[in-house]
Amino acid sequence: MTEAETHPGADGAPVPRVLCDTESLIAADSTPAGALWRLAEPGRQLDANLIRIPPGGHVGTHTEPDLDVLLLVVAGDGPLGPAADPQPLAPGNLVWLPHGSSRGLVAGSSGLCYVTVHRRRPGMQIGTRPSS
Repeated sequence: MTEAETHPGADGAPVPRVLCDTESLIAADSTPAGALWRLAEPGRQLDANLIRIPPGGHVGTHTEPDLDVLLLVVAGDGPLGPAADPQPLAPGNLVWLPHGSSRGLVAGSSGLCYVTVHRRRPGMQIGTRPSS
């Protein structure tokens, strides 16, 4: 359990707290690619991730039909596509990726680390087949 779960505020409400230090995670982690951190707090309304793409790596062009995403570049650089109109990204850039937009990322020579934040997706639910 996290400290907030075991020690809520005086009124029983959750309290704000620092979740991670992105600079330390980026500097200390030797994972070449993938999620270095994920928001996993119970009862949350958001999903968030700290992602590392190694130098020259990429996230293929895709479209997110349902969710707007905020992307904050914390280290490295590289273009945000579509390839026809790439936009250079650098540390400190805050990018809005509206739902329905086409996007892809390519990491520059030092890689690319970024935080994404979006509304939490509902969990998968197992349904029944419609009868024919």
